[in-house]
Amino acid sequence: MSNSSTPPGLPGLQCHDLTIEVAGRTLVADLNLTAAPGQLICVLGTNGVGKTLLLHTLAGLRPAGHGTITLCGSPLASLPRKAIAQRLGLLLQLHDDAFPLTVLETALTGHFARTGWRGWHRGAERRAALAALAAVDLAGFEARSITTLSGGERERLAIATLLVQNPQVWLLDEPANHLDPRHQLAAFELLRRQADSGRSVMATVHNPALAMRFADAALLLFGDGSWAFGPATELLTIEQLEKLYDTPFHRYTGATPANPGATVLLPL
Repeated sequence: MSNSSTPPGLPGLQCHDLTIEVAGRTLVADLNLTAAPGQLICVLGTNGVGKTLLLHTLAGLRPAGHGTITLCGSPLASLPRKAIAQRLGLLLQLHDDAFPLTVLETALTGHFARTGWRGWHRGAERRAALAALAAVDLAGFEARSITTLSGGERERLAIATLLVQNPQVWLLDEPANHLDPRHQLAAFELLRRQADSGRSVMATVHNPALAMRFADAALLLFGDGSWAFGPATELLTIEQLEKLYDTPFHRYTGATPANPGATVLLPL
């Protein structure tokens, strides 16, 4: 296991000796990690290694095997759910749409932790929701029922709802899920901007190229309890990715006006 130095600033989210267990298996053992303001962390690993369970544990939705979690300087276990929701936003991998809300109504639910349902009717909150929809390329979708959206459109709406919630700590489970290449890049550019504005952002990804391009740090989960955490430039190497995914990788180089000298590692 490895650890990295923490960027300056007060920690947004910390865990100490955190262990994730399921069905008698230890997936993550004694994890020590700080997601500091200004930092975008990408979590990588094969299916079933505990990426989603880790995010759910960090969000307080399931108990840890042992260890402690601190959110914005307070023990997570001591905070009521409303206080957690005001500080931390979680993008789920699956979206359970129990009610046929419109796109705008769904985005407005992001205000609930701070304003309750009153936020649906105030001009400032509605303007924030409209701006969030525009930020994820959903302007003009406001009156659409969420039941009519494609998978990628629904994913972008979930990101817009997090924008409306405006938490200090963002946890996102596969935010590139269902997105086409253009919207994958747009989503991670948005997450990069959130980190650059002082928020702590942690996202699970299956595409190492996205992590290489946008992440400050990477957390690799190997599924047997072991992990590695450190600067993305040090961990996202051919050697580490081949160990992580048990498949060969190759380095490709190229250049675009927006990303001169780009290097990506892709499976052969």
